Amino acid sequence: MCGIWALFGCDDCLSVQCLSAMKIAHRGPDAFRFENVNGYTNCCFGFHRLAVVDQLFGMQPIRVKKYPYLWLCYNGEIYNHKKMQQHFEFEYQTKVDGEIILHLYDKGGIEQTVCMLDGVFAFILLDTANKKIFLGRDTYGVRPLFKAITEDGFLAVCSEAKEFIGLVSLKHSMAPFLKVEPFLPGHYEVLDLKPNGKVASVEMVKFHHCRDEPLHALYDNVEKLFPGFEIETVKSNLRILFNNAIKKRLMTDRRIGCLLSGGLDSSLVAATLVKQLKETQVQYTLQTFAIGMEDSPDLLAARKVANHIGSEHHEVLFNSEEGIQALDEVIFSLETYDITTVRASVGMYLISKYIRKNTDSVVVFSGEGSDELTQGYIYFHKAPSPEKAEEESERLLKELYLFDVLRADRTTAAHGLELRVPFLDHRFSSYYLSLPPEMRIPKNGIEKHLLRETFEDSNLIPKEILWRPKEAFSDGITSIKNSWFKILQEYVEHQVDDTMMANAAQKFPFNTPKTKEGYYYRQIFERHYPGRANWLTHYWMPKWITATDPSARTLMHYKSAAKA
Repeated sequence: MCGIWALFGCDDCLSVQCLSAMKIAHRGPDAFRFENVNGYTNCCFGFHRLAVVDQLFGMQPIRVKKYPYLWLCYNGEIYNHKKMQQHFEFEYQTKVDGEIILHLYDKGGIEQTVCMLDGVFAFILLDTANKKIFLGRDTYGVRPLFKAITEDGFLAVCSEAKEFIGLVSLKHSMAPFLKVEPFLPGHYEVLDLKPNGKVASVEMVKFHHCRDEPLHALYDNVEKLFPGFEIETVKSNLRILFNNAIKKRLMTDRRIGCLLSGGLDSSLVAATLVKQLKETQVQYTLQTFAIGMEDSPDLLAARKVANHIGSEHHEVLFNSEEGIQALDEVIFSLETYDITTVRASVGMYLISKYIRKNTDSVVVFSGEGSDELTQGYIYFHKAPSPEKAEEESERLLKELYLFDVLRADRTTAAHGLELRVPFLDHRFSSYYLSLPPEMRIPKNGIEKHLLRETFEDSNLIPKEILWRPKEAFSDGITSIKNSWFKILQEYVEHQVDDTMMANAAQKFPFNTPKTKEGYYYRQIFERHYPGRANWLTHYWMPKWITATDPSARTLMHYKSAAKA
């Protein structure tokens, strides 16, 4: 996890522009570099480093003697870099996983390069010999990337959108606000670099869909999967791929930890991590981390899992006042005002703060992406058909970069941690999506039935955790009697009055908030990012029901389950 930044065709003082790069310094607390491009005084790169792999030679932009015309700034991890190096017999100059991007590009061009990368990434690749710039981002957008471009060809690229606020060059755009956009996941873009340092976009290409088996699967060393959709065959294949997803993500020189809510997903990740760390003979015990208010179901469940797997477990307690006070910082870090994203981010932000301050874990695993992939949200019980549930699952995966992946990245990156999400592994997710739709839907009133069934005989986690129903996040970290949801409603009731709500459409014509909580978040967002409401295209909301609030507490299925 790092912060990358680049400007092309910048007509203003670069020392002033360099200050804007410091807005993402939290993403790389270990080192910073600012470098001009030879022959282009108005083009530069900035890099904030979190040293996770090759601490000695890992600074960026990466340049190697063999390709003096290539400049690379990237944020991410390429898990198959050694496999690619060995297969194609590339001569490495460093031990940095990203160096593989330079060799693959020289060998086969940009399209083959991005298709061969097994990992998470956002990159800026400059080829001064061919006067080209390439931008690329992984399939699910696990690593963030934003860009802004003016009418005259000034280009700014950065890991977080906050870097663009106050950039001098952006104020010279003809529009009142330069259009800042998240770079689309699963795409790469080709731009021409002109002699004056300005750019022109040539093409934007989608290189991978989450359903498709990735090209790099041809070269990996996963044991052979069995064909067919017999249930035992599918379960065996899923276990193989999930184990492999965890194993490849052990690539780091820093200590590994794991977020543990006591739910199915994080428990499976933590248990598999413990097993694999023992197999690789790592000389430390896995640290697991849970957060909640006193008597929260999550804390009790996480404690049970930690005792079962033998992790060094940390519990972080917070109260309602601390949660409320964190909202401003959280919204600033997130760059969004989406209601459910903000709600769910407070706990993750506070626990990341604790990890950074009190432990030496830097690389942190979590269960993000499973709900979207395995149809874990409670509203999937309302799906009219398996095919409609499949469509919704793919839509959620496509939009992860706006919601859960955004939350997971910003809340951890704000405190200099690197998050790893094995459920979004290319091979695991594409295989899961290839299964017949009827295999993936909730069964016997239980969501993620196939995933639970897959690990039923493994003894990885306690049976009561394996079959624990999904909690609304607000109920998991607090208690059902006084949930985070309820605490927030009571607080915003005193912050936003009925008159303000009556004028909401006039004050906020785009994505008009329908609730006082939504109005309150929007106010904070506008204070930090005035006029940038279009960074969020739409609110996250459950489907197949009529709802003005995204909370699972509003769903009849959840209410009846909570009473049971």
